Amino acid sequence: MERNNVLLKITDLRQYFPVGKKKGLYVKANDGISLNIYEGETVGLVGESGCGKSTFGRTLLQLYRQTDGKTMYYGASRDELAPEYIEKTIRHLPHGLHELAALEKKRDEMQKVYDAADEQKRLHMHNDLTAAKKAANDAYLNIVNVIGGFITAKDLGPVMKIFSERHDRCCDLHKAIEKRAPVKLDYDEEAFKLSKLKAGERGYDSRKGKLDKLAEKVAEHDKLVEAARAEIAKVDARIDAMRAKYAADPEFQKHEALLDNGIDLARLTYPEVRTLRSQMQYIFQDPYSSLNPRMTVANIIGEGLLAHKYCKKANERMHEEILQTMEDCGLAPYFLHRYPHQFSGGQRQRIGIARSLAVHPKFVVCDEAVSALDVSIQSQIINLLQDLKEQQHLTYLFITHDLSVVKYISDRIGVMYLGNLVELADSQEIFDHPMHPYTEALLESIPTTEEKRDLAVLEGDIPSPVNPPKGCKFHTRCKYCTEICTHVVPDWEEVTPNHFVACHHKLHTNE
Repeated sequence: MERNNVLLKITDLRQYFPVGKKKGLYVKANDGISLNIYEGETVGLVGESGCGKSTFGRTLLQLYRQTDGKTMYYGASRDELAPEYIEKTIRHLPHGLHELAALEKKRDEMQKVYDAADEQKRLHMHNDLTAAKKAANDAYLNIVNVIGGFITAKDLGPVMKIFSERHDRCCDLHKAIEKRAPVKLDYDEEAFKLSKLKAGERGYDSRKGKLDKLAEKVAEHDKLVEAARAEIAKVDARIDAMRAKYAADPEFQKHEALLDNGIDLARLTYPEVRTLRSQMQYIFQDPYSSLNPRMTVANIIGEGLLAHKYCKKANERMHEEILQTMEDCGLAPYFLHRYPHQFSGGQRQRIGIARSLAVHPKFVVCDEAVSALDVSIQSQIINLLQDLKEQQHLTYLFITHDLSVVKYISDRIGVMYLGNLVELADSQEIFDHPMHPYTEALLESIPTTEEKRDLAVLEGDIPSPVNPPKGCKFHTRCKYCTEICTHVVPDWEEVTPNHFVACHHKLHTNE
């Protein structure tokens, strides 16, 4: 598959839930997940019940605020959003660098002890060393993603001043865009009303005059937005002039390469996350409990349009938007004023899909979107999702138990076990050349009519996510387990192009 631009870059994502009142006891639902999701692709996610698939989907959208890790989103402009964490990073830059130095010192000291230790002691130290490396790397990336190579500057004063000035200009741009939005909404509403009249009809001229005045206001706000962008460009020119002084400095260039204009979702405030919510939507697993029984289909689909200010109120324009969305999702117009209890499971799921797609998202998490449906209805919903993806250029994370479904709809497939991704590859590659023992066991358990054979049974249950096994979490059920598996967490590595595995004993390789 051809790789497009990265839409989401997830690095070491963790989601822990506290258990009771006992300190230090957590359900480790997601325990260090890393992958990139590209624009326009469908990433399938499979695994046994309780492995953390749904939690991962909800955490990506920050419905659960992630405990740790980075989730970089490239579907919106960081300059337009002007997130608060940028200003905090710049303001606390000296403190951040001091903290980074302390973490790097701790990491280096631990590395020296590790290098001098015997093999048995290294097995026990490996996980602690990995954690120390991660802590130092996270602190480093939080700074270098914002200021790049200027982390090497001896005098932080000019760096803090110019980047603070740039953030102020970004805040001006954000305010200008916010002020433009209601004026543009008024213009769109008036343009819709005018489209229902013909030239010469009563009221046409007065409405046309009102629309022209609104067009002038929109143009004025457009100028303010462009002026704010121009001010940012001026500051960028000054920053580029500062960068030019370091053109021959390889240390500066090394850090500069990590400058990242993506939006770190994990560091956003709640209002900032809400601003992006329309771009990242969720289709829930249960088509029964996920719909409000007291709301009609029109209310359910229209709720997002009002919340994200696509429409001012429940008027004729909103009515047409809802009908168009319903048509796209295969729902008849006469369903508009019915309640959820009047529909079948497949129709309810279509309503859930329509609700998510009404606000024109870029990324959609489909959480077991067909698991509660009959097989014939499943195929309808999957084909619908495929058609909508092509029509609206959507990107999906498709969570499911059904390996036959995920093979059909996915470009790439990730296999999850007890909060971790253990394998990730192109869909056909996963089925043809599984490299992780758990993936192999899942594939061998698929019922088939092609040949008579006994289904393979994976012995044992998934261990507790509160107290997972040390080392590789799958070693308690793995027939290839050796001593290293019981002590050392396997690295997540690219074994062949675009095929990632976390295992000490990879299958179908020469290792």
